[in-house]
Amino acid sequence: MPNVVSAETAQHRTAWWLTAPALCLMILILLVPVVIAGILSFTDYSLGNDTFNWVGAKNYDRLFSRSTYEKMFIATFTYVVTVVPLSVGLGLGAALLINSMGRIGDIYKTIYFLPVMATLLAMAIAWEFMLHPSIGMVNRTLEMSCGTVLEIIPFLENGCAERFPLWLGDRDYAIWVICFIGVWQGFGFNMVLYLAGLTGVHRELYHAAEMDGAKSAWERFRLVTWPALGPTTVFVVTISCIRAFQVFDTIEAFWPQGGGPNKSTYVMMFAIFEKGVQQNLIGIGSAITVLFLVFVTFLTLIQRWLVERKVHY
Repeated sequence: MPNVVSAETAQHRTAWWLTAPALCLMILILLVPVVIAGILSFTDYSLGNDTFNWVGAKNYDRLFSRSTYEKMFIATFTYVVTVVPLSVGLGLGAALLINSMGRIGDIYKTIYFLPVMATLLAMAIAWEFMLHPSIGMVNRTLEMSCGTVLEIIPFLENGCAERFPLWLGDRDYAIWVICFIGVWQGFGFNMVLYLAGLTGVHRELYHAAEMDGAKSAWERFRLVTWPALGPTTVFVVTISCIRAFQVFDTIEAFWPQGGGPNKSTYVMMFAIFEKGVQQNLIGIGSAITVLFLVFVTFLTLIQRWLVERKVHY
């Protein structure tokens, strides 16, 4: 018996020694920066200063009281609420379409996944040229509709009578342009995740559902496919939300100095970059970072709660 106890003790010690490097790296790379950011969020610290003052919750009060940060929250949540459901829905639809097409579906899989593989900054520059008000392909294409039967559409009618929108210079359109590019760039990634999830749906389930009276494709999807994709959907929605909160490259490429017309695309990641890097206001930048981490942690906890509620079938 003593030999068994000593052997178990030796195994536990060995396990701790083997995991110690990973634990140390996790603490140094993940936890320590979060703690430091949390401490700095209660100060007015700036890089290069020898001292700093404790300001308490003043930085957080500014975040919830000033109009600039109100626009930041509005832009961020508008982007998340728009991009997440559309990218998830289109990713699921594309996965179902490709899964039903056989080998020819590989062609569409490659096409839909191209925006994910491409560098988003380079794609943002390409979109900037396409959305140019005078030489851009988008407005040129809309101009071709003038004088045709399509001109009865109110949007085209107004554009033909006056001018088509300044897509990147109008505060009413800028955030929706960013949302469109986010959906275009993100749904291919969700498509691949759903395709992986579809491989785990057993064909016997479809046969059993058909024997129980599920004859149409919609009934098979509602009764078999969608419930079986529960774990995949939870993961896809969580990842899509986190990626949506992290949007930065496109806005930096379009508006490197201001976050869009009248701060209409002033999302949280750009605010962190502007305050913490460009303006060297580490205190307020850390406060925004802490709020960002709170949102991401909240989403992660929701995912864990949903998984524990047995979304697996």
